Amino acid sequence: MTHDLILANATLVLPTETVKGSLTVRNGIITSIDTGHTVPSDAIDCQGDYVAPGLIELHTDNLERHINPRPKVDWPHQAAILAHDGELASTGITTVFDAIRVGSIVSNQTARYRKYARQMANEILAMRDAGALKISHHLHLRAEICSETLIDELAEFGPQDRIGIISLMDHTPGQRQFSDLSKFEDYVCGKHGLSKNDFDIYVQQLYDIHSELGAKHEAAAVEAANRLGATLASHDDTTAEQVGVSKTHGITVAEFPTTVVAAQACKASDIGIIMGAPNLVRGGSHSGNVAAADLAQIDHLDILSSDYVPASLLLGAVHLGNLWGNMARGVSTVTSAPAQAAHLDDRGSLRSGARADIIRFSTLHKIPAVRGVWSNGLRVG
Repeated sequence: MTHDLILANATLVLPTETVKGSLTVRNGIITSIDTGHTVPSDAIDCQGDYVAPGLIELHTDNLERHINPRPKVDWPHQAAILAHDGELASTGITTVFDAIRVGSIVSNQTARYRKYARQMANEILAMRDAGALKISHHLHLRAEICSETLIDELAEFGPQDRIGIISLMDHTPGQRQFSDLSKFEDYVCGKHGLSKNDFDIYVQQLYDIHSELGAKHEAAAVEAANRLGATLASHDDTTAEQVGVSKTHGITVAEFPTTVVAAQACKASDIGIIMGAPNLVRGGSHSGNVAAADLAQIDHLDILSSDYVPASLLLGAVHLGNLWGNMARGVSTVTSAPAQAAHLDDRGSLRSGARADIIRFSTLHKIPAVRGVWSNGLRVG
C-alpha cells in the first residue's frame, strides 16, 4: 500500500543546518526535501515546528523498569515490552537498542540475580517479527564481567539474532561508575534493601567473582562481539589506562566515561563518547561522576543516551542545540551520530532515500514538545 505524507512549512533539521521547507514520504521512504513556506493542499502544515529524524537510542534500561516495576515484581513480559515500545514512540524515539544483561550470579542468595537474557531476546524478537511494535527494535547485550555465567549466556546467541551492540559492563565496586564505594552502597542498599552487614558480604562476593573470572569474561565478550558482528562498547571508563585497553579490544564507542581524563583519552583514540541525557538535563551525574555539560563545553560529547529516562533524549538534544548555538548539531547527537556508531546507514538524517523515521516538535521555553512521530512512514505518536 502507498502511504503518502507531506510535512510542510516546517523547520527542517538537516545534518548541518536548519532550513524552512517541506518533505515528502512515500512507502516509508523520504522521496524529496524542498525549501520554502509553501503548504500543498494535502500536506500537514507544521506551522514552523521543527521536523527532524526519529531519535536513535543506543542504551536504555527502560525495558527493565517495565519488567520489574518494583523489587521482586515480574510484570508480564509482553505487556511490559508493549508499554516500553509505546513510551519510546511517544518521546520521539523511533529506533532503540534494548539493553539486556547477559551474565548472572546464581550461587548465593545475597548477590543473586537471575538469568533472563535469552528468554527476553526471544520475546522481543517474536513481537518484532509479528509486527506488534511501533518502532524499530534491536538488541544490545550488556555483558556483565563481574558475574558467574557470562560465557554460557553469550554462547546462546548467534548471527540470526542480529545483535547490534555488546558493551563491557564491569560493575565491580570501588572502580569505574562506583569509584566512590559509598555511592555504590547507597545505590545497592536503596534498590535491594540490604543491611550494612549484607552489603559488606555482597561486596566481598563481587571481588571474589571478579578475581576468578573477570579476565576470562572480558575476553569472551570481545570474542562474542567479533563473532556476532556487533559494535563493541566500553562502559564507565575512568582512566586513560582503561581507555587504552578499550582501544586494543577494538572498541569504537565509550558509554558514559566518568572523568574528563577518560573522555580526553577517548577523543585521542577516536572512540565516540556517549553521555547520559539525564546527566545533562539534571546538571550532573547521580553517581558523582563528570557532568555531561562539562564534556559538551570542551567538544568531548558525541552521542546522547536516555539511559533511564526516555523523554530526556530529545530534551537533552535541544539543550545541546541551545548550548552550542546550533540545533542541527544538538539533534545530530541523537540521530546521525548514533546511526553511524551502530552502522545503520538507512536512517538518522533527513535526506532523499532515507527511511522515513521522522519527528515533529515545538519548543516552549526551550523545552521540546513532541507533536508527531512517524516510524517507517507510519504515524506512531
